[in-house]
Amino acid sequence: MPNSKPFSSLSASSQSEALPSHAQAWANFVAYLTLGRVSLSLGLGSLAAMALDAIFITPFPVLLGRTLFVGLLGLIAFSAAGQWPRRLPKWLSRWFLQVVVVVLAVPLATLAVYLVSVGGDLSSLLNSQGKVMGFIFISGAGLVVGPLLAMGALYRQRDAEARSQALRFDLERSELERQTLDTQLRLLQAQVEPHFLFNTLANVRALVETGSPQAAPVLRSLIAYLRAAMPRLQNEAASLGDELALVRAYLELMHLRMPDRLRFEIQVAEDLQGLRFPPMALLTLVENAIRHGIDPSEEGGEVLLGAERTGAEGPVRIWVSDSGVGLTQSGGSGTGLRNLRERLRVFFGASARLDLSENSPHGLRAEIQFQP
Repeated sequence: MPNSKPFSSLSASSQSEALPSHAQAWANFVAYLTLGRVSLSLGLGSLAAMALDAIFITPFPVLLGRTLFVGLLGLIAFSAAGQWPRRLPKWLSRWFLQVVVVVLAVPLATLAVYLVSVGGDLSSLLNSQGKVMGFIFISGAGLVVGPLLAMGALYRQRDAEARSQALRFDLERSELERQTLDTQLRLLQAQVEPHFLFNTLANVRALVETGSPQAAPVLRSLIAYLRAAMPRLQNEAASLGDELALVRAYLELMHLRMPDRLRFEIQVAEDLQGLRFPPMALLTLVENAIRHGIDPSEEGGEVLLGAERTGAEGPVRIWVSDSGVGLTQSGGSGTGLRNLRERLRVFFGASARLDLSENSPHGLRAEIQFQP
């Protein structure tokens, strides 16, 4: 539909909308006269001529020319009234103006064709009973069909505008939902960063307080790790490969703290490392494995990290498995895990899952499943 707003004045607020310029109104007027509308007008004019031919003595080509002219002029009048570039009074709706203009245009167009047939002599026209009856029949047929078609066109246009407005509302709602999810994800991520940082600093403090010779190397490794990690924490386009780099750096840092009690292995295929992945998500699971699984165990343990995908387009499974004290002591309802479940839901959708299960003979397995 062109940017004519014949039905927009049905609402009170539409009167305050910005009016189109003369150039815009002219462009809209021309755009409204599509091939389909012109063809419909000519077709109805032809049908009217065929219906009236039985009662007219006028040759059919002449009658056809008259009905086609009346139909085209009615269409032009309808389009012109829809693009009227002046503000209308509050009591006058644009759709009503268009219907009135069509009602006036049909008899005027009929009068014009009959005046042409009598050389512009109005008295000769009025004194000819046959021409007066022809004028009445043609204009009467136009007055019956024209307003009905105008109302039908206005209804279809209003329906199209309503669908277009509904689509705009849907797009705006989707954009607002996306912005809300982005904000929620940033808030959740902001909770993770200090949680991880304070836990790591607490480990360093424990080494310092106990006088461990590992305190200085661990502190240096922590500083190096933070220098590499901090620029990535707010990276919304982070990949699984980026997260694995942080996890490896963290595990190496923890290995410095307890070299005899921690072993780790990372096995993730290269083709999965380019997937989008929320920053700090795996790190949360690895940190939980160290803090709640390996640290409380007298023998220490091993942390295994792996990933696989079911088929070329199937879901991805990523797991962090440890051989620590197990599910009974580590639990699964801490702040970090609750936060992580919410972040996964926001990042990947409602189908994303985080499941915890016991390892055999002891330990914990945390598994993330999502559809990229």
